[in-house]
Amino acid sequence: MIVCIAVVGHQNNPLYIQSFTEADDALKLHHIVHCSLDVVDERVNNPKKSGPMLNETFLGLLYPTENYKVYGYLTNTKVKFILVTTDLDVRDADVRNFFRRFHSAYLDAVSNPFHVPGKKITSKTFAERVTNIVKSVSFHTTG
Repeated sequence: MIVCIAVVGHQNNPLYIQSFTEADDALKLHHIVHCSLDVVDERVNNPKKSGPMLNETFLGLLYPTENYKVYGYLTNTKVKFILVTTDLDVRDADVRNFFRRFHSAYLDAVSNPFHVPGKKITSKTFAERVTNIVKSVSFHTTG
């Protein structure tokens, strides 16, 4: 189950964050997203150590915790997408598919002529679309 989604700007400024759990967990999930930015920066700045190719936007599993797995995606404009899930055995193909759909929703939101680049995404349509994407996703477990 997806518990949190975040869009983070190229200067590590939060543009959009939404959690899909109890309000008590929201602060913890925000902290997990914030901590994952260090891992993203490390992978982007040291591509030889981390494995993915330079033109690869899907960063894969950033790190697992006891209860969550955190995945990352980097756009061409250095905007980061972070996904936090409670599913501990997830196929990369399913996560890639989710990020493709999420990226498409993001592109539609920032293509709005009234959106100011680099500012928080406040579109209700974007929030509804993200919620629908999250509800429609079912990760197939490996194994």
